[in-house]
Amino acid sequence: MWRSLRPIGRSDASGGYRRYAWTGADADCRLWFQAQAEARGLDHEVDRNGNQWAWLGDPLAGDAVVTGSHLDSVPDGGAFDGPLGVVSSFAALDELRRRGAVFAKPLAITNFGDEEGARFGLACVGSRLAAGQLTTEHAHRLRDGDGVSLPQAMEAAGYDPDAIGPDPERLARIGAFVELHVEQGRALDLSGDPVGVASAIWPHGRWRFDFRGEANHAGTTRLADRRDPMLTYAETVLAARREAELAGGLATFGKIAVEPNGVNAIPSLVRGWLDSRAADQDTLDAVVSGVERAAREYAERAGIDLDVVRESFTPVVDFQHALRDEIRRVLEKRGADGGGTVPLLGTGAGHDAGILSASVPTAMLFVRNPTGISHSPAEHATEDDCVAGVRALADVLEGLACS
Repeated sequence: MWRSLRPIGRSDASGGYRRYAWTGADADCRLWFQAQAEARGLDHEVDRNGNQWAWLGDPLAGDAVVTGSHLDSVPDGGAFDGPLGVVSSFAALDELRRRGAVFAKPLAITNFGDEEGARFGLACVGSRLAAGQLTTEHAHRLRDGDGVSLPQAMEAAGYDPDAIGPDPERLARIGAFVELHVEQGRALDLSGDPVGVASAIWPHGRWRFDFRGEANHAGTTRLADRRDPMLTYAETVLAARREAELAGGLATFGKIAVEPNGVNAIPSLVRGWLDSRAADQDTLDAVVSGVERAAREYAERAGIDLDVVRESFTPVVDFQHALRDEIRRVLEKRGADGGGTVPLLGTGAGHDAGILSASVPTAMLFVRNPTGISHSPAEHATEDDCVAGVRALADVLEGLACS
C-alpha cells in the first residue's frame, strides 16, 4: 500500500508532497482509497462533503467504530502526516481478519477531505462541514491563491458544491472514532515508546495581518519618505517570537503575500498569516493579543494601516476520558507498546479527530517520529514503529468493534 501511494503528488524537486484539495493529485489519492476499499470487499461511498468512507457491515446499523485520517498535504509536506493513519487503518483491518476476529459492530475507514487547508486556507474543511462547524455560506466564500472558489474547485473535480453541509445523521451512527497519526514532535522518541495515546489537542488558530503602506520606487524614494509595510511586518515577526517565549506558547508567521511583489518596488501591501497554539486558552490569548498589540504600535509609528482577521480557530480538545482510558487499558493489557504504561501525549497539531470530538467520542494514537520533524519531506517513522502502530490500532479496533 505504501509503495502504491508514495508517488502520488510527490515533487521531484523537493521530495515533498503537493496533494491539495480538489486537484489531480487529490483525485488520484481518492482513486487509491477506493481501490483499497474494493480490494477488501468494503462498500465505498463519498458523503455530501466529499469525505470518503469504506464500510464493513451496515452503515445504518449505528454504533459504528470508525478509523482513518486524511490523504491531502501541506505544501511540500511529508509522506506520513495523514496517509499513515489511512494506510494503517486498512492494514489493521487485514490484521484483524488474519486473527479471525468477529465483528459485532459496523467498521468504517475514512479519508477526510481538505484536512490541511493548504489550498483554501482553512483546515479540516471536510470534517468541519460534517460537524456543522463550517457553514455552507462560509465554505462557498473560500478561495485559493488563484481566486478559484471552493464550489468551482469541487465542481471541476466532479462533485456537487450545493450539497455540502452538516451531516448529523451520519455522525449519530458513529459510536467511536479513532485516528492514528505520526507524532508531530519528539515525546515518544524521548520516552522510548513506539506508540502513545493522545490526551488533548491544544487550542490553535490562524490570523491574517494586512499591513498597508505606499508603493514607490526602491531606487528613488528616500528612506525618510517611505511608508514601507515590509518593515512593520518584519518587526511583527520578531514580536511573535518574543511574545511566544514570554507566554510559553507557539507563534509562527509561515506564509506571506506581497503586492506589487517587485524587486525594485516598495510594497503597498504585505499580508502575513500567523499560526499560534498553546497548551491552554489563556496562554493562546496572551500570545495573540501581544502580537497584535505590538503590530499596531509598530504600524502607528510608521504610518502603516493594519487589519487583523481571525480566519480559523479551534478551542482546546480534551479527548473523551472514558474512550481514552479504555484504549490505554486495551493496549497495556495486550502489551502493544512492548509492555508497561502507554504514555499520554498532548499535541499542538489540529486533526479531524479534534473537530469530530464535539459530536462523536474520539481518540487518537500516535506513532513515534524519531526526529520530531513534520510538515516537511524529512518527516519519518521507522517500519518497525509503523508495524507497532498497526498492531496497536488493530488491538483497539478489536476491543471496540469485535465480540
